[in-house]
Amino acid sequence: MRKPIIKVLLFTTNIFHSIHFLFLTLPQIIQNLRKMESAIGEIQWLVFFNDQLLLEKQKDAYTLPWGEQPPITPESNTIIHDITTPKGVLCKAFSIDREIDETEQYLMTGLRASYEYLPYSQYQIAGKAHEILHWDKNSNFCPACGTPTEKREPIMKKCPNCGNELYPAISTAILALVRKEDSILLVHARNFRGTFKSLVAGFLETGETLEECVAREVLEETGLKVKNITYFGNQAWPYPSGLMVGFIADYESGEIVLQEEELSEGAFYTKDNLPEIPRKLSLARKMIDWWVG
Repeated sequence: MRKPIIKVLLFTTNIFHSIHFLFLTLPQIIQNLRKMESAIGEIQWLVFFNDQLLLEKQKDAYTLPWGEQPPITPESNTIIHDITTPKGVLCKAFSIDREIDETEQYLMTGLRASYEYLPYSQYQIAGKAHEILHWDKNSNFCPACGTPTEKREPIMKKCPNCGNELYPAISTAILALVRKEDSILLVHARNFRGTFKSLVAGFLETGETLEECVAREVLEETGLKVKNITYFGNQAWPYPSGLMVGFIADYESGEIVLQEEELSEGAFYTKDNLPEIPRKLSLARKMIDWWVG
């Protein structure tokens, strides 16, 4: 009865890529299966100090640390969070109270900067972990009655006094790419880190649709009316807990009058006269690149 079982193992296990594995003995097969079980049990670790993320060096690349045990031993009272992922990768996250000095194996970098080092799927996981850690840090007390909250589920806390439930809050903001003939509207917000110019952006307000938010934000910040508002795409924005939703719109009327407390510059630019624009990390950059073609 063992031969059919061995054949099934040989042809259904991803470890066996080469034909010579067909000649493995039973002890060798068992040893390889144990190695596979060990790999399956490994965890991807997300270790943060504020917004600084721990990365592991691998030759000329970087990755999130892997292993059955965390790369840094957490304090005894540290909460370790389970992070769910679309592909079912086993991930855990926790915060530390001091930055780790760079070693031959590890270094810490900002979450934004990690986009330049990590595979995109790992950057996404890191962003989600950062959002959950931010929520955990800022939800220790019930906002209704002030009682210390209790964690009941991976992303739910409950007040034992009044029963209020707390989930991670997501702040939704729009991006508006406004077209006028052969140009688009680009602005520089006073809170930008750098001299680049980007798209009009703003937070969704209670009681309005996303399209209404686009029209209101463009009018408030630049004095322009827009039309033909259409959805482009969206992006999680874990700085610290946002969702960016992009829209394309056409100029309808008006002259640029900037909301000075929000914007320092704003103008229409053609494809051959673009200023410095956002990094490829952002949805705004993807929208501008789409327009440039």
